[in-house]
Order: sequence, then C-alpha cells, then structure tokens
Amino acid sequence: MTTYLLRHASTCYSATHRVNGDPKVDLSLDPAGRVACRTGGGVVAAVQPGTWVASAFARTSETARLLMGDADRPIRVEPALNEVDYGRFEGGPFTKYARWLVVAGPWAHPPGAAESQRGAVRRMLVGLRGMLHLPSPRVVVAHGLLAAVLRWRRRTSRDGPGRAMPIFFDEVPCLYLVGIEDDELERLVGTLLDDLAAEEQETVAAGGWSSRPEDERVLATFDEPSVQLEETDSHA
Repeated sequence: MTTYLLRHASTCYSATHRVNGDPKVDLSLDPAGRVACRTGGGVVAAVQPGTWVASAFARTSETARLLMGDADRPIRVEPALNEVDYGRFEGGPFTKYARWLVVAGPWAHPPGAAESQRGAVRRMLVGLRGMLHLPSPRVVVAHGLLAAVLRWRRRTSRDGPGRAMPIFFDEVPCLYLVGIEDDELERLVGTLLDDLAAEEQETVAAGGWSSRPEDERVLATFDEPSVQLEETDSHA
C-alpha cells in the first residue's frame, strides 16, 4: 500500500516566497498553479487513488480538485497536515521569518504563533501516519515543509545515522509528487519523531537553541522558488 504525498500547486504567495500559515486567509491557486494541475492531473490519475486527503487550507483542496479532474471524489480534510503557524510573520517574506528562526531556534514559538517549527513538523508527521488506515493508494496534498522533511530523512538515512536535523530543508517544488510504501513511511516517521524528541531534550538541557553555522550559510543562499511539476518514484 502506498501514500502519494505532494505539495500544493503554486499561489501568488509561494511564487513570491511569502508565508501563509493561517487557513482563514483566502489564498487560492494562481493561474500558473491551475494550469500545472491540469497538466499534471494524468500523472496522479494513473495511480488510481483510493483516498484523497488535504490540509485545511484552500490551496490544497483546490489542488486536489483540479488534479482529480472529472472524478469528483470526496476529499478528507485533515488539519493536522496544516502549514506552520507563522504568527506575526504571516503574509510576509519567508526570509524575514527565517532570520528570526536562526536566532530563536526551531523550538521557539514566533510571536503570536501557537506552535514552533519543530512542533508543527511533529504534528504533520503524526497526522500523516494517521492516514495509513485509509484505503490505498492515498493522495495527500499538503505543504512543502512536510515533503521536504521526509525527503531529507529518506536521503540521509542512506548515509547512516548521525545527521542532525537542519532548520532549513531543500525547497520542494510545487506539485512535487513522491510515492512512499507504508512500511517505509512508518519507518521514516518513527525515525523523525525520535529525532525530534532527542533534539528537544538536548535543547532543554542546553538551556536553549544554539545557532549553527550551517543554518546561517543556508539562509544566505535562498533562491526564488520555481513553479514546476516534478515527479519522483518511491526510489528517488
């Protein structure tokens, strides 16, 4: 059984690297995103989805609807898959939030936010694991961070243990699609949750987060996001 996870199609925010972690903000797909969904719909239809799941954001449900075309299947809305709560950074440039994150650390709550970055990642992972009882194949339309974290852990697990989780992950393009078999997904999520628990304990024991040089270097190399359809298979 397989889960096909993908990031939603592009919006005017993602195209300009602005953040939106509030599902009440009315943010639909931009024209390029809608076109990309129609172009890529055949790729998703080919897996013959048994279940469609989306976060509580309009852009994920809209992506799912456009990808399924005339199929008109029900969409299960799962708030546990929602984007990070950015607090006072809502609607602003990602780089402004990122600079704060390097200093405050990923376990700190942004001013006005209900959760930290790491807390959001943990919530998403638990929510994704909770989808495994649903009929397969499952198409889960969520946000870039969840896909990026899973892709990072999948790649680094091949290098063996010992890789510390970064603050920043390589950006996952809009409509990036990856299939993960259930046993691998269970393993990846379990490993990541263990990583988060260990890091949280270390952060508390150290009395706070210490900025890492690699985080500063990554922050200085952010590029403008591209709008594209990228596919991977379960071995990518």
